[in-house]
Amino acid sequence: MPENMLQAIEKIAIYIVPAMLGIILHEVAHGFCAYRFGDPTARHLGRLTLNPIPHIDPMGLVVFVLTSLSGAFVFGWAKPVPVNPSYFKNPRKGMMYVALAGPFTNFLLAILFSLLLWGTLYFFPPRYLVETPFAMTILTALKAGIIINLGLGWLNLLPIPPLDGSKILAFFLPSAVVTQYLRLERYGFLLLLLLIFTGILNAILVPLIQVSTKGVLFYLNH
Repeated sequence: MPENMLQAIEKIAIYIVPAMLGIILHEVAHGFCAYRFGDPTARHLGRLTLNPIPHIDPMGLVVFVLTSLSGAFVFGWAKPVPVNPSYFKNPRKGMMYVALAGPFTNFLLAILFSLLLWGTLYFFPPRYLVETPFAMTILTALKAGIIINLGLGWLNLLPIPPLDGSKILAFFLPSAVVTQYLRLERYGFLLLLLLIFTGILNAILVPLIQVSTKGVLFYLNH
């Protein structure tokens, strides 16, 4: 097998666990938050589970593989958890909180990965970490977990329907324009592709990821 192919497989293998955790827990957080607000839809459909099978979206998986190999940041997506806002006392407010739950979970995961990275560096001798391939793989996976989850969090906060940021922004918009704004969802995927291929998405997300990575790792320098 060509060396480049082996490196690609190794990279995907390292990224798959933190990426799947971030993507799946992002969706579970949406469903759990909706459930707490009175919507049982996700629970009835078996989406409040860490089992990846009900969450996998084939296209999202393909994008994950492609960005793992060539992207400046890694992302993908799972099947969106269905939410029925008619169960909420205040549908717009409920949807805002449900939308916030996903990125908030990714930021918490980034902090968790950073704490695990700190603990690994603190409790194991540097020589052991450098000379042990398995230990280096773990370190790489932990670093990937930080970057991937920060990337997922910031990406989903963009106010592009159907991303979570659009539901958050919709809460603050006048009622007269909310419906028209959310109708842009049909063009959302095409707009994201345009932003990716023009490099605009990189220009937006990479600085945010870099700054927030330094933020969650600040204690490693102290």
